[in-house]
Amino acid sequence: MADSLTFAPLASRALIAVRGPGWRDFLQNLLTQDVESLRPGEARFGALLTPQGRLLHDLFIVGREDGCWLDVEAAQRQALIQRLMIYRLRAKVEIAADPTDVAAVFPRAGGNPSGGSIAAGSAWAPVFAGVSGTWLADPRLPELGWRGYAAAAPAGATIGSEADYEAHRLAAGAPGPGDWGVERTYPIEADFDLLNGIDFQKGCFVGQETTSRMKRRGQVKNRMLPIAFEGRPPAFGTEVMAGERRAGEVLTGREGRAMALLRLDRIEGAALSVDGRSVKVERPPWLHPREA
Repeated sequence: MADSLTFAPLASRALIAVRGPGWRDFLQNLLTQDVESLRPGEARFGALLTPQGRLLHDLFIVGREDGCWLDVEAAQRQALIQRLMIYRLRAKVEIAADPTDVAAVFPRAGGNPSGGSIAAGSAWAPVFAGVSGTWLADPRLPELGWRGYAAAAPAGATIGSEADYEAHRLAAGAPGPGDWGVERTYPIEADFDLLNGIDFQKGCFVGQETTSRMKRRGQVKNRMLPIAFEGRPPAFGTEVMAGERRAGEVLTGREGRAMALLRLDRIEGAALSVDGRSVKVERPPWLHPREA
């Protein structure tokens, strides 16, 4: 089944190794995702927020036998390490950069996301037969495929680029770090609650009060959604208009498609435009109608 897959190294991602007897308690009190029940060979999506509840660092938490990896933006790895060191205090935990490479495998356009390619086996066995490294299902969406660590491409897979992966992510309607930035966006606005990035049952985490209140009171006024249009993407920050009223702003994109942060109360049934061009919101199948 690998001939229906694309393999892409992700140079924009890097790892932080967290280990030591106190690593679970340490991260449990900080991150939006539950760490206590994380098993070796399992990946979960989450974030570290500011105390005010805005996104500071997105991350994948990858369970290991002696701790975990944090799969983070490479450009933000050192900043996150420094932030974790501030929080560490007396916790019995070790935090260090890890050189292991990150990659992704995902179905080509029109392919089956499950692909029939995942074999049964132990958590640390390669899930693609005959392929080295650690492969784990992307915890956000089945369509996004698998994330690999020190992993080689499956035999027969197309060798792609990170740009191919970003195009695939955008086609699935999932926002990325370029859309939410640092300390600009609330995680619910970036759909973390719909992409398995927030565990509302786990207890305290940094920024929990604001995040829980937004969800509990239904105060989600803005969400990131994909928009479709003709031609090149508008510049980042270009206004999306609903008639004469501002309905949001364009984020990252490519030919014919982009993410946008949109006001939900202004887009329903409205004729939307950007720079005089007509645009259309394309709600992905995983987005529940009542959420947007």
